[in-house]
Amino acid sequence: MKVMRKMYDMLMYGAYAHAKWDYETSMSILRNKKKMLFLLILCVALFCTGAVLVYANDGLILGGNKAYAPPIGFAAGAFIVAILVGFAAGLMTGAIGVGGGVVITPALMSVGIRGIVVVGTDLLHMFAKGIMGTAVHKKLGNVNYRLAIAFVAGSFIGVTCGGYINRTVYNINPVLSDAFISIIYVALLGFLGFYAIHDYFQLRKVGNAAHEEHEQKVEVSRAARKLQSLKIPPMIKFDEDLVPGGRKISFSLVTIVGFFVGTFAAIMGVGGGFLTFPAFVYLLGISSFTTVGTDIFQIVFTTGYASIAQYAIYGFIFVSLAMGLLLGSLIGVQFGALTTKVVKGMHIRAFYGLVMLAGFMNRLLALPSKLSDLGVFHISKSLGGGLKLVGVVILYGIIIYFALWVFYRFITNIKTFRQEGLRKEG
Repeated sequence: MKVMRKMYDMLMYGAYAHAKWDYETSMSILRNKKKMLFLLILCVALFCTGAVLVYANDGLILGGNKAYAPPIGFAAGAFIVAILVGFAAGLMTGAIGVGGGVVITPALMSVGIRGIVVVGTDLLHMFAKGIMGTAVHKKLGNVNYRLAIAFVAGSFIGVTCGGYINRTVYNINPVLSDAFISIIYVALLGFLGFYAIHDYFQLRKVGNAAHEEHEQKVEVSRAARKLQSLKIPPMIKFDEDLVPGGRKISFSLVTIVGFFVGTFAAIMGVGGGFLTFPAFVYLLGISSFTTVGTDIFQIVFTTGYASIAQYAIYGFIFVSLAMGLLLGSLIGVQFGALTTKVVKGMHIRAFYGLVMLAGFMNRLLALPSKLSDLGVFHISKSLGGGLKLVGVVILYGIIIYFALWVFYRFITNIKTFRQEGLRKEG
């Protein structure tokens, strides 16, 4: 129980660290007229490109329409939904640091898009967003390139395995593929969501000050000390700026961690960042400062390889959908990141939990009809459809409520943002 609790704390700490990165990236755009113009031009270009791809004969799917080719009418609607979902995911990424994948996958599967296509498309969207983010905001933090190389070496192998697993399950039965992805999301989002809500009520008792103090206290775990004591060459030195002489960890251990993170990233359609943080900090004993910069650096390579080599060439990429997600998220993250300066940490944790539980309920309520189609048990079509509809209402209801809340916080604190901008300029 203590190990699970520690892992959860690391997941949350990683979420806050990534939210800080998103905030700094957004600020570098909002305070620079040239970057703002670039973002505007980019958004217009993405919308036009996505709109053209919607009506292209063979451009809907990268890979020759071999896997999944929806009709043009559906594609047009899906493009609009993707913009809105991407916008909501951007708000959440900027405001609470939660990866957009945990929202995007359930949301798009709810409107009838196959899970494996959503996974591949979301990876492509994150790859493009990662490149743009690092191009706009070049300050990655303390990137340890030796750790990054070791991690990427393992993540490439893991991504290959994860992509193979997803494609194999899909080839056996597309419905089984959807059920497989849904079950993984149910397990992960349920764990994160219930823990987050439990923490929110605990923090209401002790107050936000205790929360802030707790979040900044991250010590090297006993497991990390044991792993660092294993002298398996070659060894990688890290955290030289934080610890006299630095610490060392075996290259092979970092590669193993990269393998597991890459496998889950490829199966779930997430960048792997939310898994990298607890693995690096809790398991390997790497400081959060080094972890954030290294993690952001590796995500570009992991998602790029996963989206192109494991999904695109097999026809599991919905290009216009990816354009819509990217367009929406680039705009949404600017608003969401601003709210991190005016919202209490425990409130962010509450929304983190609500988002996780919304995705959990959405996928949980979609499972009965899928399992019935697979012959595991039988329920009527009307009951299965009703349960799915309830799941859709819960997920989109929470997303809409969160978006309205962020806008409210943004509008009511415009004066604060302007004053902070003036102080920065001064």
